[in-house]
This record gives sequence, C-alpha cells and structure tokens, in this order.
Amino acid sequence: MTRAPASHWDPQAYATNAGFVPALGQPVAALLAARAGERILDVGCGDGVLTAEIAATGASVVGVDASPEMIAAARGRGLDARVMSGEALDFAGEFDAAFSNAALHWMRDAGAVARGVMRALKPGARFVGEMGGAGNVATIWSGIHAELAARGYTVPASALHWYPSVEDFIAIYAAAGFTEIAAHLIDRPTPLPGGVKGWIDTFMTGAFDAAGIAPAAQAEIAAAIEARVADRLRGPDGWVADYVRLRFTMRKPD
Repeated sequence: MTRAPASHWDPQAYATNAGFVPALGQPVAALLAARAGERILDVGCGDGVLTAEIAATGASVVGVDASPEMIAAARGRGLDARVMSGEALDFAGEFDAAFSNAALHWMRDAGAVARGVMRALKPGARFVGEMGGAGNVATIWSGIHAELAARGYTVPASALHWYPSVEDFIAIYAAAGFTEIAAHLIDRPTPLPGGVKGWIDTFMTGAFDAAGIAPAAQAEIAAAIEARVADRLRGPDGWVADYVRLRFTMRKPD
C-alpha cells in the first residue's frame, strides 16, 4: 500500500475546525502515562498540542509528521519535531514508548508503520494510541462518494483513509512482532464546530486534489456534501459526526 495523499494542512484552519482532535486525545495521553526521563516518539504529531503536554511530564519527546506546515507549528511550541513519514521511520531502539493520536488512519502502508515503530522502540517498550476505526465518519464518507459520483469524480484508493477492524489492526501489529496487543472500538459522536464543510475543508483537500477536482471547485462541492448529510448529522445543537475510534496498547517483547 502507499500513503494517502497528504492534505494541504493549514495549522490555523486545523486549530479552528479540528481542535477537538487533541482535546479528545486526552484519555489516550493519560493511558500513555509518560514519566520524567522517558524518551517518547509521537507518530503523526500534527501541530504538537498533545506532544507538548507529554513533554510537560518531563519526558523527552520527538514528534514526527509528514506535513512540513504542521511540523513548523509544532516547532513553534519549542518541540523536537521532524518532517518524517510514519511509514518511513528512521529510528532504531531508542524510545521507551511510542504514542499516536488520530494519525495512523492517514498512513496507508500500515505494515510499514508497525515495523517502523517496532524498530524505534527499546525491548519491553510500549505503544499506545488511538485512530479512526471501522465505521468512522461513515455518513460523511457516504456523502462524499455520492456527491463526487454525481459530478463524475472518484476518490482514488490511495487517498482513502484506513479505518480497520480490531481484528485487522491486531493482525498487522502482531505480524510486526508486538505482543500484549489490546484494541477496542469506541463510538464517539463528535461535535463539528465548522460543520461538515469545515471538516471537508480541513481534512479532504489532498483527496480532492487526487480525484482531479480543481481547487476553485472544492469549496462548493464541500457545501453540497454538507447539504447531502444534513438530515443525518445536524441536530438542534449543531453538527455531530459519527466518529468511531480504535484505541490500543501493545508492547515490544523484552
């Protein structure tokens, strides 16, 4: 598999329309339970909001992300943040733990990610995280596929997100050599401050580019997709997306 085309990340738009991502990642950071003096790898660190919170424990944290724009934002927080794909991690046996929040579903070559994290960890080290799981934002994706099909577009497979079942996820990480793998799905209806259009503007630019949609047409298409799913996702208190998260813990053998 190849990595999904990266969105043209805008850190300010991300903070406005997707600030819920790090906020709702707090339980995962707590599950990591970072300790002072540990060296920790944050895979897909984004703009570094959660990375900074982990570093505040006294741990030494390295954040990696494929987006130069997001890495620049993370470095602006004073973090050790590096432009690096999670599918091509360049570390060997130096981390006491690895962490990832809302990032692994962007990485199409899941086996490469699993093997890279395995190489990066010390024997006995842990990997803790959360990502989109089977059924994640299914209603939004149904609207995307329907609207694009009506306009003669198709999102290529390389631009689709990877939302695995628990069984598929465990199989990939077990094949990479991890043990004590625990994973489960969590239904988490999630308010969207910018509506579905804001979600699409933030997360789907790369996929729309890959589908051959001209940049000038993307905002109008996003609005049309929002209208398609309004009866299912807009309630009296605003827009709520049908998020499903896959939360996990595992270890590298001693």
